[in-house]
Amino acid sequence: MAVLRSLAALLARGVRHEQAPPTPQRVLPPRLVDRCRHQEAGLTRLVLPDSLPAELGCDAVGVPARFGFRLLGRMPRSGCVFADSQWWWWIVPAGSDLDLLWPLPAHYARGARVPGDRPRLIRGPNGPSPYTPPIPLYLTACQLTGAAPKWPTAVGSARGA
Repeated sequence: MAVLRSLAALLARGVRHEQAPPTPQRVLPPRLVDRCRHQEAGLTRLVLPDSLPAELGCDAVGVPARFGFRLLGRMPRSGCVFADSQWWWWIVPAGSDLDLLWPLPAHYARGARVPGDRPRLIRGPNGPSPYTPPIPLYLTACQLTGAAPKWPTAVGSARGA
C-alpha cells in the first residue's frame, strides 16, 4: 500500500519512471511464414498492355461479377477493365484508397494484385490512359451497393483548413 501512495505522489509531481524495456520481437514460426507467402502467391497481378503507360502506379478496384455490367454501363469514362468468372476489376491510380472506404462488397487491391483465376482484359480504356477515374467509380459503386459515400470530415470543410 505504501508503494502505491509513493507512486501516486510521484505521479502528482510529474516525476516519470523509465519506460519498461521493449518486448523482444517475436519470430514467426516457419510454417506460418510459408502460409503467408502462399497466400501472397495466390494473388495475380493485373498486367496492362505495353502501349498504355501507368505513370501513376496502379491499383485495382473489384466488384463481384453480378455488379460488373451495371457498373461499367453507368461509368461516364473507364480505363482498363479485367474480369474472371467471379470478379470485375477496374484499374485506378495508385493511392486511390486514400481517405476512402470502398463499400462492401467492393475490394481495393493495392498494386493491382488480385485474387482469382487469371482475370483477363475485357475492355480497353476510352482514351490514352489506362485509369478509371476513382471518384466517379467510388460514387457509382456506392450507388449500386446501396451504401452512402463516406468522406473524411477534413475534405472540403472549413474545419479541415
